[in-house]
Amino acid sequence: MSAFRHGLVIGKFYPLHHGHEYLIRSAAQAARQVTVIVMAADVESIPLALRVAWLEELFAAHGNVRVVGIIDNERIDYHSDAVWQAHVAHMQRGIARAAAYRAVPAGPVDVVFTSEDYGGELARRFGAASVCLDQARELYPVSATAVRSNPVACWQQLPACVREHLCQRVVIVGAESTGKSTLAAALAAKLRERGSPWAATQWVAEYGREYTVNKVAIQRALSPNHGTALQQLQELHWESAEFETIAREQNRLEKQAARSSSPVLICDTDAFATGVWHERYTARRSATVETLARQAGARLGYILSSWREVPFQQDGVRDGEHVREWMHERFIARLTQERATWMLTAGPLEARVAQCLQWLDQRLPSAWRLAEPLEKCGPSPHSSPGS
Repeated sequence: MSAFRHGLVIGKFYPLHHGHEYLIRSAAQAARQVTVIVMAADVESIPLALRVAWLEELFAAHGNVRVVGIIDNERIDYHSDAVWQAHVAHMQRGIARAAAYRAVPAGPVDVVFTSEDYGGELARRFGAASVCLDQARELYPVSATAVRSNPVACWQQLPACVREHLCQRVVIVGAESTGKSTLAAALAAKLRERGSPWAATQWVAEYGREYTVNKVAIQRALSPNHGTALQQLQELHWESAEFETIAREQNRLEKQAARSSSPVLICDTDAFATGVWHERYTARRSATVETLARQAGARLGYILSSWREVPFQQDGVRDGEHVREWMHERFIARLTQERATWMLTAGPLEARVAQCLQWLDQRLPSAWRLAEPLEKCGPSPHSSPGS
């Protein structure tokens, strides 16, 4: 039997971490119904809808937890009754919205769960009991402020959905047979050697290669005696829809890997590069593929692998030796056009890995630029509820 009828948890969840999960999970165990209100301000750089989606994903199996989001641009002042009333009015609006979603009304709030000093006053304003959990951060040594300041140090305290959003992608692009896959694997291996949290570094293979292998095998099965293997390869006909399929799957694989990777994910190509391949095979650009490229996650930058030092190796599915220079120049043009951050890597593999690591380490300190929450932008020095 639950101790309470209706529990309330409020916060910015900017970003969400395991301490927040613990607070809500505990509320769900103690109350028959729990309303979680995500209170975001316009100055903050993680969208409200995304924060709500994170919580909905994490607590999808908890039928007694309802998550709602509201915009609250009120300043923070714990000594002002008027300011308190303004914040509580926003919370009441969120509670009413949650009630409208519920099949069975939760009734008045009779308990407030927090891990902050303000919890007692907040509970008093609802005429509810106050439960304060892990205020000293001994069970879960993390805070949203710490995550914003140093995501790498807090990486293991972040749920998979938040890691997916914050994980920085390093994408290796280039013409055929320029050592992209070898470089991706070697770079990820070097990062793993740095230990926790880098030990989880992954790299995402190029789905387009898998797709091409299948396409070639099917073509050869249909026309086994039609020309040489290279002739069959060169005669393959490519449709825009195929590149759209490749780009979507590349995005899916990238999102999946980012959930369990370290703060950096190495990608052997991406949907942007798929757009360049679309140009190569159809002589035109694809608006759909380029839209898919814009939907991909955070990019630390691109690494363009030089073709000049790498002999072309025919592996049964490559037909682009004659256009390697064109492809290389096209990548430069498109990366420049997109105003992407990128570097050129050249030389033997060991030198390329060293170049990439140096560039990556220079970029990482400024990779996560989360805006300060509202209370840091205003006149009050106090921390906000549930930051």
